[in-house]
Amino acid sequence: MVERRVTVGWAEGLHARPASLFVRAVTAAGVPVTIAKADGNAVNAASMLAVLGLGAQGGEPVVLASEAEGADAALDRLAKLVSEGLEELPEPV
Repeated sequence: MVERRVTVGWAEGLHARPASLFVRAVTAAGVPVTIAKADGNAVNAASMLAVLGLGAQGGEPVVLASEAEGADAALDRLAKLVSEGLEELPEPV
C-alpha cells in the first residue's frame, strides 16, 4: 500500500469546489484511491459524497492511499493538489 500524508491546503477544507476539483483529479488519475482523516476510516476518493462526508477542514491532515500499480506518481500529484490547495491538478513530469 502506498500512502501520502498531507495537510489540506484549501482554507475552506474539502468542501464544495475543492472537493469537486479533488474528485475529478482522482478520477483522472486512473487508479483507485482512498482518503481518510488521520483518525478516521478510509473512503473512496472518487466519490463526491464520500469526500464531502469526511468533513476535512483546512489545515487538517489526511491520508491518501492506493494499492494499484503506478500509484506512486498518482498519489504524488494528488498530494500536491491537496496540500497546496491548487485550482487544478499539476501536469505530470
